[in-house]
Amino acid sequence: MALSYKTRRRLALLVLLVGLPLYIIVAVNVVELFDRPSILVELLIFIALGIVWALPFKFIFKGVGREDPGDGPE
Repeated sequence: MALSYKTRRRLALLVLLVGLPLYIIVAVNVVELFDRPSILVELLIFIALGIVWALPFKFIFKGVGREDPGDGPE
């Protein structure tokens, strides 16, 4: 079942405003579980966690910045 354009826009906004801050808090707490790693290791961990976060929501964000494809020329 495909989501409509309007639903994907609302869902993307919800993910960015609610899900992303929660994910940042979780990612910081995961890194703090270990003794403070070197800055490069910590950077690689945050980059990997950022990619892992973005992959499941790729279908939601795809094409959201464009105009509604359902609005044809009038």
